[in-house]
This record gives sequence, structure tokens and C-alpha cells, in this order.
Amino acid sequence: MIKEMKILRFTEKELPDVLDFEKRLRQEEDVWGWEIDEAYIKSVKDSFSDKRFDDSVSLLAYDGGKVVGRIDACIIPSRFDGSVKAYLDWICVVKSSRHKGVAQALLDGLKKELKAKGIDTLIALTASNDEAQSFYKSIPDSEMHDTGIWINF
Repeated sequence: MIKEMKILRFTEKELPDVLDFEKRLRQEEDVWGWEIDEAYIKSVKDSFSDKRFDDSVSLLAYDGGKVVGRIDACIIPSRFDGSVKAYLDWICVVKSSRHKGVAQALLDGLKKELKAKGIDTLIALTASNDEAQSFYKSIPDSEMHDTGIWINF
């Protein structure tokens, strides 16, 4: 467990911390499928002034002044059944900080924020690697359902 971990909302002022986190992710593991280039930085920066992101929730886990984890979700209202759920878009912890309670703290922080908005269900696609599967299966009050699909257009 990390003793001095802080969970904070990701706002534009934390962008340099997040970019440092992204670089450390790549130094510790070479599995990331996008580049930290000017287009990526601009897209993330622009998201803070884009109304389409108003229902996004992004949290950062800090340890020793550095971001060691990040979780991102969005709120999804559906007329299918009149419900409002949330979609877990991403949860990631830098490899050197895994298995220390960071992901669980991020998930707990996200659930708290979503509950405050009246949302009680979080839906996620799960990464297929063994480490991610082990984490998702350890989440209390969770069940694996269905299969995810990505449709690009």
C-alpha cells in the first residue's frame, strides 16, 4: 500500500504531471499504442474547453508528487431503459506502483464521484492481459458480462 497517496481530479493544470506519467508508463513497459506527440497533447488540452467532455470524470493518483495512476470515465444516459450509467474508459497504474492499492483507490474515488451524481453502475471493457483480468475479477460487487466490441468508422 502507498501511505501518502492522494486522489485528485484531472484538470488542465495537471497536464504536465499526466504527460510525465505517460512517459514513465512507456519507460517501464513498451505496450502503449499511441504516441505522446503534439497532436495528442493538443487533443487532451482542448478537451478541457470542449463541452462534449462535461460528463467526463478523470482522476489521478499521486504518490510523492508524481502521478502513478489514472482513471477516466464518462456518463452515459440511455433512453433504452431510462437509465444513466458510467463507462470506464481507462484505468492505468505505472508498473512500478502496481499491487499497492492504487487502482483500487482510483476506482473507489470514481465510484464516490459517480454515486454523488446518482449513478450506481459502471460498465467497462476489460483489457485481456492476465494482470488486468486478475484486477477486474478482484473488484467487490462486480460481475463479468457479455463481450466488448470496438466499431471504428
